[in-house]
Amino acid sequence: MQLGLIGAGNMATALARGWGDPVLVHDAYRPRAEALVAELGGEVVDSNAELAQRADVLLLAHKPAGLERVAREVGSDVKGVISILGGVRLAALRGAYGGTPVVRLIPSVPVEVGQGVTCHAIDPDADAELQAQAVALFERVGLVVDLDEGQMEIAMALASCAPAYIALVAEAQVDAGVRAGLPADIASELVAANIGGTAALLQARGMDTLAVRRMVTSPGGSTARGLSALEHAGVRAAFDDAMQAVVAG
Repeated sequence: MQLGLIGAGNMATALARGWGDPVLVHDAYRPRAEALVAELGGEVVDSNAELAQRADVLLLAHKPAGLERVAREVGSDVKGVISILGGVRLAALRGAYGGTPVVRLIPSVPVEVGQGVTCHAIDPDADAELQAQAVALFERVGLVVDLDEGQMEIAMALASCAPAYIALVAEAQVDAGVRAGLPADIASELVAANIGGTAALLQARGMDTLAVRRMVTSPGGSTARGLSALEHAGVRAAFDDAMQAVVAG
């Protein structure tokens, strides 16, 4: 399957790096597409219409607001569409692309290192062949989870938004360590290694978060004091607020 990328921004670049294949790509900002081709090989094409003529399937990775404009530029030559556009539902995709088969997925940026999470909107009316091809493609770069479309925005807050949240938490931990007296490089190494190790441990324990916390927390000990401070500061409420902000749009 020859995939044509419309857009060469952060998510498209992360996917392309994860797949590791030469790319066929068009981006309104040509230097960005040229940089991706220079890295992975392939070709920059001059227009979305040309991309539709040459690709078997188009990957929509442009700004969501450009849906209708891009669909007009693509024209009638498009054979299939995979959308990773946040907030753009299947009905809107079908409205823009008429009878063209469409699949909706929302990935997370760790696809770049083969450890992404991709949310796939279940569609009983989907073209079975395109849907299978799309799921297989994204399974190459991580986990694919099937969801009712009404759950996609909630899942997006847990999956595609989460790397930014985790990066913020890591940054806050590193900054706290530096303020307490550790060199920044050592604090960064400790935090990064512990995030990766804890994720692996949680998976091994079936996401039993309480059991993992109890492994570390002695009654009245330093971890207990740290957890109490985090709860007092409202860490749970902060994540709930973030969820509501994402879902509310």
